[in-house]
Amino acid sequence: MLDGLLATAREHGDVLVLVGEPGIGKSSLIAAASAKAGASRFQILTATGVQSEAELPFAGLHQLTRALHGDVDSLPSPQRQAMLAAFGRTSSAAPDLFLIALAALDLLSEAAAHSPLLVIAEDAQWLDRPTCDVLTFVARRLESDPIVLLIAVREGSQSVLLNAGLPELHLDPLLEADAAALLDACAPQLTAAMRRRVLEEARGNPLALVELPASLRSDDVRDEMGMLTSLQLTARLERAFVSRYGELPLATRTALLVAAVDDALEVGEVLKAASIMRSRPVTIADLTPAAAARLADIDQTELRFRHPVIRSAIRQGASLADRLAAHAALAAGLEDQPDRRAWHRAASVIGRDEGAANELVEAAARARARGALVVSINALERAANMTPDPARRVERLLSATELAFELGRRDLVARLIRDAEPLLTLVRGPLAEARVTLVRGWGAARVPQLHRIQSIVDISERARTAGDADVAWNLLWRLAQRCFWADPGQEARDVVVRAAENAGPVDQDPLGLAVLAYAAPLDKANAVIDSLSRWSVSPGRAETARLLGSAAVVVGAFDLSVPFLAAAVAGLREEGRLGHLARVLVMQGWSATCLADWQIAVPVLDEAFRLATETGEMVWAAGAQAMKAILAALRGEPNIAATLTLEAEQAVISTGATHMLAYVQVARGLTALGEGRHADAYAELHRIFDPADPAHHLVACCWYIGDLAEAAAHSDHRVEARELVDELQPLIADTKSSWIQMAMRFARAQLADDSGADSLFQAALAADMALWPFQRGRLLLAHGAWLRRRRRVSESRGPLRSARDTFDALGAIQWAERARRELRAAGETSRKREREAWDRLSAQEIQIATMAAEGLSNREIGRKLYLSHRTVGSHLYRTFPKLGITSRVQLTSALAKS
Repeated sequence: MLDGLLATAREHGDVLVLVGEPGIGKSSLIAAASAKAGASRFQILTATGVQSEAELPFAGLHQLTRALHGDVDSLPSPQRQAMLAAFGRTSSAAPDLFLIALAALDLLSEAAAHSPLLVIAEDAQWLDRPTCDVLTFVARRLESDPIVLLIAVREGSQSVLLNAGLPELHLDPLLEADAAALLDACAPQLTAAMRRRVLEEARGNPLALVELPASLRSDDVRDEMGMLTSLQLTARLERAFVSRYGELPLATRTALLVAAVDDALEVGEVLKAASIMRSRPVTIADLTPAAAARLADIDQTELRFRHPVIRSAIRQGASLADRLAAHAALAAGLEDQPDRRAWHRAASVIGRDEGAANELVEAAARARARGALVVSINALERAANMTPDPARRVERLLSATELAFELGRRDLVARLIRDAEPLLTLVRGPLAEARVTLVRGWGAARVPQLHRIQSIVDISERARTAGDADVAWNLLWRLAQRCFWADPGQEARDVVVRAAENAGPVDQDPLGLAVLAYAAPLDKANAVIDSLSRWSVSPGRAETARLLGSAAVVVGAFDLSVPFLAAAVAGLREEGRLGHLARVLVMQGWSATCLADWQIAVPVLDEAFRLATETGEMVWAAGAQAMKAILAALRGEPNIAATLTLEAEQAVISTGATHMLAYVQVARGLTALGEGRHADAYAELHRIFDPADPAHHLVACCWYIGDLAEAAAHSDHRVEARELVDELQPLIADTKSSWIQMAMRFARAQLADDSGADSLFQAALAADMALWPFQRGRLLLAHGAWLRRRRRVSESRGPLRSARDTFDALGAIQWAERARRELRAAGETSRKREREAWDRLSAQEIQIATMAAEGLSNREIGRKLYLSHRTVGSHLYRTFPKLGITSRVQLTSALAKS
């Protein structure tokens, strides 16, 4: 398998995770692959995880790319600054992790332009988390680069690399015959009893077969009961190595212990710390016995253990006092490396120690500045556990909790709050109270009751009065979001609205406007729309654009959302904030779907789902799937819609984001409508109108009342549907949302009796529907069908032709076919629309082709989409024949025709 990966590397990149127990052969396989790659003129980059290095941000990435550090300056400015910040070489603003990952991808891709790359990560279970995240990002984007990434992970570890969906090869023990042959080759002198004992203990593990015979004595063969002794294999191996280690001179053992708890390979550093431990010089000559005992390989600069089990064996075999002393000696010698010093000093202390805790707090600040939030959280948590003063301890736990909240790690937030709970009474004052409230107990779908909402609003106002407007607004923002996703009732919404309006003029504050929109998307729609009409966003203000764009979406002002969301997407791409980018892309895809701009919606929602999944934003991944299902239903792709709807529903249920069930039901209802199954469509859509149903959503009711009306008109549910229209009328009578007004006009025309229907259809079609071509097409189809059924056949043909042409232009296949059927019934036939070239492109091909047509280079497209430029080129290479063109300059005209 490894030979195959290397043989095809020049054609496409690949990744493989080798998984197995210690000693199973991961390192040997990687060594063999490295030798073969070297003979084939590959560049080889390596990093090896070390347990004590796991809390040093980007230490593994630094090690992996050290041969390429001279090329960092050639990266584009945002990536260059991000990489330099990750390595602690600049003090610029904290970069997003994914901007660092893109920089790493660019760096590797450029290096691979000269010759193929073999990138090796050994003992990856001990690599720092930010490096693992970067490796995962890169691994998913190697399809077109001559790069092979090999990752070795210990079986049973908690590495994120084992849950990233990467290809894995599990290494099994040797078969019985092979194990016996290996043992006979390595230890032919064994007696039959010893041979049998080793084979049983080793269980096919190659390292055990090689190393156990050297430590096995004849008196070990039987225990006092005369039965074979059995230890866990790793423990048995460690005991074998500890036995060998215990026979070495004291100075050698001291140096090896220091090396075992160290996170570097430098001989000089090891000898310096060992000398501090022994209070006398320890020299390189003292390491010679370690090499002779086949425990370590030593040269003038590096000390490498022959196997990771040796390192862990020495660490586990040492007394607690000796391990503490080794960490203390290392900390004493690392004055110029404050991060490593902080962690070694922390490891040398038992109990509380404010000095060591404070060093960790400083290390946490540096990690955050380098874009390593997970490391910063771990440092703050460890510091809290070491802090003597309870008040300061809870303060540090709260700081860690806020970072976990920012990172979206609800599980971590819950655990940290649980740890802080007994100490929270020590935190006094309105600001501390607000901080605790902000991070405590925010479930994905849980909506606080009225009394709790009022309590949180009061806390927010006290925090504002105390001088922290940011925390106050963030509390209101969280409440407002919950009001939109799962309605807590009019009185509760009013409490949040009053608090926002009392805080100041919301039309001058993007966050205040967003709070108003989410808390009262129907009641305050006009005020929000009026304010949004006066706003414009300049470059570099992605957060402002994100808030304004999302406010526009939730009040149904999809036309106003377009420029804001486009600016937000551009800014977030530049900043590398992929988590926020995924959310905004869902909003952008949502708007484009409603505006029937499907050439934008298809690739945007596809990217939104991929990024949301990659960044762990599972609620938004579910939202993207629901929107993709709606889009598939509108385009007349029922099989795709059914699959996506099921996936979206499963994701919604698993994440607890039940508010998304409304959009799942909309997708099902629209799919049934497209197929002419009106009774099914009514049953599916009616769920969002039933307050007792988990899919109920008041805003969705207003948005999709027209669809329910169409289903009702053809399934004997007119009376019930008219009652629902009457219930909604007071809520939206004067709304400036043209989307909602259009839906209501459509509903009234569909549900009218024969005497009033024609005039209502005419009035609806006379309204300005330039923004809603798909909805206008459906009105034309419904009106034409109504006219034909009333034997006004000649009058029906005009609207039916217009409907057919509209659906053809949009690519709404099923709807166009329905218009053709009505036309045939009216005595007119029409040729079936040919499938456009655009329809044959994948979502990502559409996105890349569109950007290329705008004049962007492959590198520019790659940096916007977080892909290597070679992947972009490969997509374009596949796109040209599908569009019937041969060059880049033909893209604009080809896409225009599509």
